[in-house]
Amino acid sequence: MKALSGLDGAFLHLETPETPMHVASLHLFDLPRGYRGDFHAEIKRLMRGRLRLAPVFTRKLAPMPLQFANPVWVKEDKIDLDYHVRRVTLAKPGTRAQFEDCAGRLHAELLDRSRPLWQLVIIDGLQSGQAAYYFKVHHAVVDGQSGVMLAQALFDVTPKPRRIAAGKAALAEHPGMAELAAAALKHDVGQYIKLVRHLPEVVKTLVGLFGGTPGRGKGALAQNAAFGPKTELNQPITGQRGFAGASIPLDTLKTLAAAQDAKLNDVVMALCSGMLRRYLARHGGVPKKPLIAAMPISLREAGNTEYTTQATMAVVNLNTHIADPVKRLVAIRDAAGAVKAVAKRAKGLMPTDFPTIGVPWVMHGLATLYGRSGLSKAMPPLANVVISNVPGPQMPLYAAGARMVSYWPMSIVEHGLGLNITVLSYAGSMDFGFTTALNVVGDARELSAALAESLAELQARCAPVPRARSRAARTVA
Repeated sequence: MKALSGLDGAFLHLETPETPMHVASLHLFDLPRGYRGDFHAEIKRLMRGRLRLAPVFTRKLAPMPLQFANPVWVKEDKIDLDYHVRRVTLAKPGTRAQFEDCAGRLHAELLDRSRPLWQLVIIDGLQSGQAAYYFKVHHAVVDGQSGVMLAQALFDVTPKPRRIAAGKAALAEHPGMAELAAAALKHDVGQYIKLVRHLPEVVKTLVGLFGGTPGRGKGALAQNAAFGPKTELNQPITGQRGFAGASIPLDTLKTLAAAQDAKLNDVVMALCSGMLRRYLARHGGVPKKPLIAAMPISLREAGNTEYTTQATMAVVNLNTHIADPVKRLVAIRDAAGAVKAVAKRAKGLMPTDFPTIGVPWVMHGLATLYGRSGLSKAMPPLANVVISNVPGPQMPLYAAGARMVSYWPMSIVEHGLGLNITVLSYAGSMDFGFTTALNVVGDARELSAALAESLAELQARCAPVPRARSRAARTVA
């Protein structure tokens, strides 16, 4: 039995039918020459042998009596692979657009909380002849970095699947009401002690971040924090989802970064900024006030392999009011650098766990009220978009002998934040995943096309960077 952290539990309590709180990845695979097998059957067989490689696959929630505190994780010994590993077949001709729309529909479906919170769906019928699958897991289970760790269980580094030694099956856990209540009380006592112990350091750090130091002006976060302008992206959402994926060679982005003495993430943010300028120019106009991005920052220490959320959120000015792409990149570089320096200073003091008694009632009630009230439409947005950059595996990965050619991440959208851009580096490529609320962005492929235009513009201005065709415009067909 394992207690959820306060942050992990929050993702459960904030979930509503309009705002599913799972993350996912969408993959294309090149099948071996002459392949005649059943990809779904082979993946299902592989998963049966790998369930014990990660606790994600065998943990399920045991709710507290009357939902008075966070549930706990318990082990499930009987995993129904017919539920967890499914297949869907695209209608002919099986185009790239059909594939992405299918992923959007799958992403709109809530996970069953009576089972381990993951599902893998094989997608057949692609016009290209490739294999594909969509894998989702609740954000209460993983964050971006632990999701990449999970890939070690799902995939292999050679076409031949590695042999998994047989092991003893874990015993199922069935805690009673008294045991669950005792676990909640023990967890909260420990968190109150930690809060009291670290309170002076937390206060001191917050003063530095927001209040600043006498004679040095505002704190670093205060300089970056500001309400964003109201845009078409910032309104209440429905439960339907859209998705589009795009890929750019990593070397292309590294060259652009070197030309402006910037980090790779700065270039990613600048490309997203240019993409948003193009999209909004066609949908309501580019605001005079710059857009603000919410940017998750990992708090995970090196070597930490725990499956839990260890991240915080910062805000970065996207400088969308600057038309020149190079000047915009430089401005983003300077703003993002200040935020990261602050996050590094405060890393050890940002809590990802906290007392949870009474939290489920309050958080779920507020989340439901926020969605129904339409407050996100009336209030100025704290951020206009979420942009997350996750370092991924740099070697090619395989599943059942098929080589993975794309690793598009899919994430969460919320009321007032109808677009999430998550980016993951994989095997010499930077893979962009545009997750949208369908009522906010009618066609996510407009975003991938605008990204390709943003890249071309930045390349043209960063001479002598060689022009290279982005994979963003490629189709599966």
